[in-house]
Amino acid sequence: MSSDTALLVIDVQESFRQRAYFEETYVSPFITRLQALVDGAKEAGIPVVQIFHVDPTGPFAESSGYVKTLAPLTLEPDAVFRKGRHSALVGSGLDVWLTENGIRRVIVSGIRTEQCCETTTRHASDLGYEVDYVGEATLTFPMTDAAGRQWSADEIRARTELVLADRFARIATVEDALAQRSKKLAA
Repeated sequence: MSSDTALLVIDVQESFRQRAYFEETYVSPFITRLQALVDGAKEAGIPVVQIFHVDPTGPFAESSGYVKTLAPLTLEPDAVFRKGRHSALVGSGLDVWLTENGIRRVIVSGIRTEQCCETTTRHASDLGYEVDYVGEATLTFPMTDAAGRQWSADEIRARTELVLADRFARIATVEDALAQRSKKLAA
């Protein structure tokens, strides 16, 4: 593989449309940014890796018919993995694939910002990968905490970016993440 970078598209699957908290209003801006990232990665020769979350039952079960790409995103992944944990690097084989393909930098995108995307980012950093976390290419939904305060999706994303920044990842826009690849090629 000619790239030392891979784009991880985590859990961007129809299963989420079956959850009570799913809000369609958040999908369009997310898909727009993620599609730009996927298309830019392909153009730059960065492999696109799709990861699906699977459970034994419910909408995340393979048999549900919902473990497929969330519409209207279109992508042709270079590799596909299935996971049953929050981190895409646990029990999926992704870590082996990254090592075998000489990947040292990952770009993280997907659903949910504060769960699987954040967990994978922390795990990848702890394993020694350079990580670009592209918050605008992640999706989450409002949540209510134990005290009854509702946190907006934007607040959750800001909190996630705050705790990841310069500790576990470089917080990047779509353009930043793709430009980083261009700089490495020019070097």
